[in-house]
Amino acid sequence: MQLSTKARYATRAMMELARTYGQGPVLLKNIAKRQNISEKYLEQLMAPLRASGLIFTMRGNKGGYVLGREPREITLYDVISIVEGSLAPVPCVDKVEMCERWENCATRKIWVRLKERLTAELRAISLAELAASQEQIDSPTHLES
Repeated sequence: MQLSTKARYATRAMMELARTYGQGPVLLKNIAKRQNISEKYLEQLMAPLRASGLIFTMRGNKGGYVLGREPREITLYDVISIVEGSLAPVPCVDKVEMCERWENCATRKIWVRLKERLTAELRAISLAELAASQEQIDSPTHLES
């Protein structure tokens, strides 16, 4: 199971907004450049995040994107589930009506547990934690070792 490019890029963009939280709006081109993501593709990813209220756009010459809540209040699950949808590894996890065997299926129970564990892990990581981790990686002392 792999997360899509949408999930990875949206997470990186949101991390950038978390890193600059409280410093004012960030231009999309600056996020794109810093994360080496196509600005056009990033624009498409920001639309569902904006619709969900996780981010806001501010217009004007000092405009750009800002987080809708504090970074510690936004989890990776929030971001990824908005751009990916369900994290179920197979359709019957969310829609039992898709399979007549769902009640007597040992493998479905594994897929349900997998989704639950993935969801719990992603809910346990906030954008603030992710941003702090990236700051540590980018620090001169980390780069020297």
